[in-house]
Amino acid sequence: MRTRLDACLRAVNEVLLGKEAQVRLALACLLARGHLLVEDMPGMGKTTLSHALAKVLGLEFQRIQFTSDLLPGDILGTSVFDKDSGQFVFHPGPIFAELVLADEINRATPKSQSALLEAMEEGQVTIEGATRPLPEPFFVIATQNPVSSGGTFALPESQLDRFLMRVSLGYPAKAAEKALLLGEARRDLLTRLQPLLERTELLALQDTVATVRVSDALVDYVLRLVEATRTQPQFAWGLSPRGSLALLAAARAWAFLDGRDYVIPEDVQAVLPTVVGHRLRERADATGHGGGALVQWLLREVPAL
Repeated sequence: MRTRLDACLRAVNEVLLGKEAQVRLALACLLARGHLLVEDMPGMGKTTLSHALAKVLGLEFQRIQFTSDLLPGDILGTSVFDKDSGQFVFHPGPIFAELVLADEINRATPKSQSALLEAMEEGQVTIEGATRPLPEPFFVIATQNPVSSGGTFALPESQLDRFLMRVSLGYPAKAAEKALLLGEARRDLLTRLQPLLERTELLALQDTVATVRVSDALVDYVLRLVEATRTQPQFAWGLSPRGSLALLAAARAWAFLDGRDYVIPEDVQAVLPTVVGHRLRERADATGHGGGALVQWLLREVPAL
């Protein structure tokens, strides 16, 4: 199964050129049963990444284009009166898929954005008083444009905290972009991707990742990182228990992808920027969510041993 997991990474990297680290982080996010926020300018390959992952992992895929007029019912679904039966029949929305792409999530109003909160946290949605479970696995990849872009609504902290990781693809390297310009269209490559994992195998992998061993010393390191965010004056607020759980889950997934059944401090350090960067804010920064400088401070000042 590990061989096929490596094959999944190679297949996605053949479509999304020069982004091996981000592809691996995305897969780690899924294996850790989290959700992924991809923040970048339009045209960087955010949607391509989502399509490619769904293809190679054999997941049912739905895309929701978030716009200012999107309503919660457009995401969750709604009941429609059936004149033949004389009853209201529920029609599921696109949220009822295994991999959901919430495209340009910050172009929708906060009311529509919040329709994802229960789904992402509890794997279920409550509609018209009825609770309906979502499929397993359930993985949300949300893309957002920079907050400086026109027509955007910044995600509140409560919603950012639902994402296990936030990554940025960035501009490709010169060699990768040259290969992109000279090669086939990414859309044609996507159509030729084949599923390399069964759904049951992916669920088994998620269960295995949750059992990756973590020592007391490693947990103490995570606790020191978390404590620093809560006590040092440059942090506007500290990481919540959900944040510390997210950091440990992501480190387990990263260790598993590295071929180990135990976590080392380097695993925590590898995922730290993507797991806590969007959860932190400098006290002096009243407008943004850029925690990059704070992450670098944590990596530099908090000892692993």
